[in-house]
Amino acid sequence: MSQNTKGDPPMRRSILITLLAGVAATLAGCGVIYNSPTVSQGIVNDAKVRVVPITAETTLAANRSPYQPDSLPAVFSQTAGGGSGLRGAGTLPDPAVDPETRPGSIETRIPADVPISPYRIGVGDVVVLATPTGGDSVAELSGLVAVQNQKQNYTVQDDGGISIPSVGRVRLAGLTLEEANENVFQALVDSSIDPSFSLEVAAFNSQRVSVGGAVRTPGVLPIGLQPLYLNEAISKAGGATSDDNEYVTVRIYRNGSLYQVPLAELYSQRKLQRIRLIDGDSVYVDLEYRLDNAQAYFQEQLTLNETRRSARQQAISELQTEISLRRAELDEARENFEDRVDFGAVDRDYVYLAGEVTKQARFPLPFEQRAVLADAIYAEGGIPTITGNVSEIYVLRGSQAAEEFGSITAWKLNAGNAASLLLATRFELRPNDVIFVAEQPVTQWNRVITQITPGVFNSTINALAR
Repeated sequence: MSQNTKGDPPMRRSILITLLAGVAATLAGCGVIYNSPTVSQGIVNDAKVRVVPITAETTLAANRSPYQPDSLPAVFSQTAGGGSGLRGAGTLPDPAVDPETRPGSIETRIPADVPISPYRIGVGDVVVLATPTGGDSVAELSGLVAVQNQKQNYTVQDDGGISIPSVGRVRLAGLTLEEANENVFQALVDSSIDPSFSLEVAAFNSQRVSVGGAVRTPGVLPIGLQPLYLNEAISKAGGATSDDNEYVTVRIYRNGSLYQVPLAELYSQRKLQRIRLIDGDSVYVDLEYRLDNAQAYFQEQLTLNETRRSARQQAISELQTEISLRRAELDEARENFEDRVDFGAVDRDYVYLAGEVTKQARFPLPFEQRAVLADAIYAEGGIPTITGNVSEIYVLRGSQAAEEFGSITAWKLNAGNAASLLLATRFELRPNDVIFVAEQPVTQWNRVITQITPGVFNSTINALAR
């Protein structure tokens, strides 16, 4: 009988089918079958489960649940900077010179007289050349039409000349107004142009005097055809601002020499008022009294500044040392906290990943930030699409209300359309949420076959071997 069975193929197939059917019936009868986890609405282990699709509207509702992320310790928000004030300087010395000390008298030193001479045109001056317009000579002679002039402004350029149309360059710099008229006349004649014209200076820009100090309107004053005197310059600058003219000094700096006149004497002596100023003079109305006192005062200010600078450098060095120590202290405190986190000694909030994810794990919720569904899924490698069913992604969240303590809301994301994954970037997580991804139907069948196939074939092979 054994030899016939081994040699008859139809008989072996019949026995194999019979054994497979018998094994499957035995497994089913004994309740030995693969069970895959699922999420379904209803009562599960006395807990009420409610499945809610994740949409834009339900995401807003889910995010309204109260939650405050854990905060980092204060050492993570502190900086190593600190310290204030000037260190190491001590008490600064009293001033060696009191600038308010009134002297007995102020020495008068005046510049030499400057002879009066005609104004000479310079670079930057603006001259006006007026020439008659063409018209009916009979009408002009009869007086019926007034003779009109055509005026043109010219600025004396750096080379000292002006450029007149149809004439060319005419040099004017360094010439008096009379000499300038002669040059223009000769240039017009040489160019065969009617030499009827007039030449005037419209703007005086080449000769200037600066006035500053204790005056109301410091500035630069031009020197024109008329001489500019010292009292006029101070008056044009608004006058001295001091109420006590007895100790005010008017200083004149000219060609490297310094001159001075007490303001009280200036106002009382005609000769001093008529000091003629020349191009390049600087006039300064000074409330200091003596040059030696002023020099001592300025020297003292330099010394004090140097003292402060030295003290500031010392303070910076001390501050840098303090900052280094403080930074080391903060680094140590932060490292200690990170070590406590690594050893699980810090109370953290977690979310748990289960089902068909790349790695089943717990995902720590970040400090001072709110994590979303996409953060937890993709932090651990995402969802393997071969085994995971992206149309069944659940966030299981228990109710915190005492009266609904057994209630569970299963927020379901259907990411069969990849555009729905955008909702995963907006759905906020809460402590103790469970993220569950269901398996593909084919995955479930494959696992059933994988588990029962080795046993069935082993039984069949053993049976056929007998």
